[in-house]
Order: sequence, then C-alpha cells, then structure tokens
Amino acid sequence: MVFDLDGTLLDSAPDIHAAVNRVIGRRGLAPYSLDEVKAMIGDGVKVLTERFLAGRGQAYDQACHDELVADEDIRSARLTAPFEGIAEVLSALEAEGWRLAVCTNKPEGPARELLASLGLGGRFAAIGGGDSFPVRKPHPDHLRATLAAAGGVPETAVMVGDHRNDVMAAAGAGIPCIFVAWGYGPAAMADGAPIAARPADLPGLVATLRP
Repeated sequence: MVFDLDGTLLDSAPDIHAAVNRVIGRRGLAPYSLDEVKAMIGDGVKVLTERFLAGRGQAYDQACHDELVADEDIRSARLTAPFEGIAEVLSALEAEGWRLAVCTNKPEGPARELLASLGLGGRFAAIGGGDSFPVRKPHPDHLRATLAAAGGVPETAVMVGDHRNDVMAAAGAGIPCIFVAWGYGPAAMADGAPIAARPADLPGLVATLRP
C-alpha cells in the first residue's frame, strides 16, 4: 500500500505554513493564513514556491525555494503530527500482511527526516520523493518506481492520497486509489475513487479493492 505524505499520513500544513511565512516575511511580504497555504500544498516545493510568490505579485525565485526546503519546520515535526488514527491503522494493515510505502512530491530528504522525527521512518519499505526519480506525481512512473523500490507490483497494490495527483498517478499506473477526506484536497478531486472518511475506514475499503 502506497501512501501520500502531506495531508494523508501527516498533518504537516501548520509547519509548512510557518515556513512559508518565514520565507516571505524576510522579503517584507504579507503572511498567509493556514487555509490559504493548505490550498497550495500537493504539487511539490517548486510549485508551492511559485504559488506563494505569485499570490504576493512576485516572480519565482530559486532562493525562496531553497530556503523553504532548508527550513527546519519542513524537515522536522515542531507542529506536524500523524492524523488521528494513522498509527493504529498502519499497524493494522501491517498485521494483515501489507507492505507500506510513501510516494510524495516533497523532496525525499525532508520527507525522510520528517518521518524519522516522528518515529515512523522504519515503517516504510520505500520512500519515493519528488526528486527521487525523473518524474513526480501525477506522472504514473513516480508511483511505479516507488512501488518497485518497495518490492511491490501494480497488480496487488493500492494508492492512498488526498490530492488529484494521487488519483491521476494511480489511474495511469493501473492501481486502485482511495481518496482520504481528512486531507487538504476537496472531495471533488476524488474523481470517482472511494473516499475514506477516517483512517479506520481504510482496511475495509482496501478489502473491497484488493480482496
């Protein structure tokens, strides 16, 4: 089972929000609200940087991108935590024999550091970041490469995510997807995928997709 990271496993928006506001604050720009930053998450750090700069009438600046990637809150869990029920459902899925992996558009280094800081790094057979392979979600090869690194095959895999990129990558790879309602993407992004209202719903939904 391959999970998205931000908005699916982890409620990381508060730390991303703080980091974004630090980057733009150094440039004398007005801060964003938490909800505004949540709406920008899901397409990787470069697109996030483009969005928060464009929202303040600024052109893309590589220095802003680099500052965001290096920000301590992006790499650690000062405000970030697993969504309620995630730890328990991961244990339940492992007990059922599922191998777990992460496929995220966040750069691999910060993703690994963030998971390690929460004591979750050892639970995943592979972590495919946005810079791990030549392409990233929604390209299906990002999901395929992550799955291969975890020792899995599409015929027995399931993708779990909160963004259209997860749904599109899964569709392109021929893998069923479960959309999570607790994340940052609106339900319309599910595009017909089954929706889990809470983490505890995942095992039951998975059983209907991969009995």
